Amino acid sequence: MEIKGRLVKVLPPMTGQGKNGEWKKQEFVIELEGTYPRKACLSTWGDKVNIDDLAAKSIMVEGAMLNVFFDIESREYQGKWFTNLTAWKVEAAEDSHHAPPMPPIEVYQPDVDVPPMMKDDLPF
Repeated sequence: MEIKGRLVKVLPPMTGQGKNGEWKKQEFVIELEGTYPRKACLSTWGDKVNIDDLAAKSIMVEGAMLNVFFDIESREYQGKWFTNLTAWKVEAAEDSHHAPPMPPIEVYQPDVDVPPMMKDDLPF
């Protein structure tokens, strides 16, 4: 799957020791565009996506627009379900460096004149 969003935060890397050896996990949060913006936390495992290399290329800097390619996986643990969004590719979105221009604000101006008595008809 692919998702586009603005990078909000890069979380500290996590490491640990498992039965198959050492593991490394890096998480980051992006904000999705829309009428009601939502945030999503995605993770990378091992060296699939090297956050440090992407940061050196100015791709993983807070505020940058990103295209993130990821897989969704859910698993059960003690009767509860947990969903992971695992990123396997991150790239700068085309409009990452240039914000779209804001449309001009149009002020409503009626075609007819307001009668003088309605201009100051407030009782106070």
